[in-house]
Amino acid sequence: MSNNPHANAIKQLEKVAKLLRVDYEGQEKAFDVIIKRLKKPDFVHQKKLTIKMDNGKKKQFQAYRSQHNNARGPYKGGIRFHQDVSLEEVKALSTWMTWKCAVTGIPYGGGKGGIIVDPRKLSKRELERLSRAYVDFLTTKIGPWVDVPAPDVNTTGEIMSWMVDQYQKNLAKKGLIQENPLATFTGKPLTLGGSEGRDEATGLGGVMVLEKLVAKMGFKDKKKVTIAVQGFGNVGYWFAKHAADRGYKVVAISDSKGGVFDPKGIDAAKALSCKKEQGSLGKCYTKNIANEELLELNVDILVPAALENVIHKGNADKIKAKAIIEMANGPITPEADEILAAKNIVLVPDVLSNSGGVTVSYFEWVQNLQGYYWSHKEVIDKLQPLMETAFAQMWNMKTKHKIDGRMATYMTAVKRVVDAMMLRGGIN
Repeated sequence: MSNNPHANAIKQLEKVAKLLRVDYEGQEKAFDVIIKRLKKPDFVHQKKLTIKMDNGKKKQFQAYRSQHNNARGPYKGGIRFHQDVSLEEVKALSTWMTWKCAVTGIPYGGGKGGIIVDPRKLSKRELERLSRAYVDFLTTKIGPWVDVPAPDVNTTGEIMSWMVDQYQKNLAKKGLIQENPLATFTGKPLTLGGSEGRDEATGLGGVMVLEKLVAKMGFKDKKKVTIAVQGFGNVGYWFAKHAADRGYKVVAISDSKGGVFDPKGIDAAKALSCKKEQGSLGKCYTKNIANEELLELNVDILVPAALENVIHKGNADKIKAKAIIEMANGPITPEADEILAAKNIVLVPDVLSNSGGVTVSYFEWVQNLQGYYWSHKEVIDKLQPLMETAFAQMWNMKTKHKIDGRMATYMTAVKRVVDAMMLRGGIN
């Protein structure tokens, strides 16, 4: 198994490029040049940020921003604060963001950023200083028509508020005027230009995909469809909640400390409330399981919603689920993909299934730019057809070419990016 997510992203691109190349007869040379360019980001910005801690001492934190491709629109992608952030990770995530935006047809390219930090070890004031320092580092490299960051792992609407405030202050210092600087960041609170439905968008979008997948796979009674969700952060919670609300049986959930199993079904809202009171899910249920056990449960749908590389060649042959909906970014390695495909496990890849979040971020950006805001119902009504159309395109490609869900999705996404680069010209 490769522990290098960017190497995994390149392997995926190379695999789909072999399938796509036949569509570019007479343009093979240009196609090959474009694929080579897509193997690395357009720009990678990195810097050690220095902030003053509450004890008066100064401390440095390594920060990154990867801007993969902007042929279809501004770079777009989250900012994560995590101790395991790495250069290779943000490069991979920015690549996947390019495909994710292309899959749903929204006019963005891919970006991603992060800081190596455990935010739990910082006070709120230290966290704010670090957030503002990150914007100081990137002010000239982002903007509504350049690069639009958003929340990711361990970042919140409040952090986006600090960031957009610092961005506006930095513009003012330089004497620059921008039409609507609020549109530089998405995932903001409602009172600062955020969009209705943003918190639940990623998980809800995944459930919209779930509904279509279950229909295609021929399940007759959704109440008998069992689901295991690994990861109980924002995405995992909303997926579990919306799935249960629609009648599916969520039998297992987990957080970083482990998981719980209940064959009768789990109420996500009650589980979250108990977790907040008790500190972990394990104290809320009698049947505790490890994260590794959850992945190997005999369920209909497995939903990895945590971090990268949790399914690899060492455990892929133990997966018993009939289908996998990737809600985390890159939870399955390329080696594991081959094993799962051989087992006829249906896969809906991350760049499709978790694209509800970036889609509603796009809606937020649009609302900021026009200064007109939509109701919760309007947002969800606009999200659903985009998710359903993206799924239908994937399924049609999968059936037509007899390929797995990842390759089917990537063929659509990569082709859209390649075509945009072809149209722009300048390929040597």
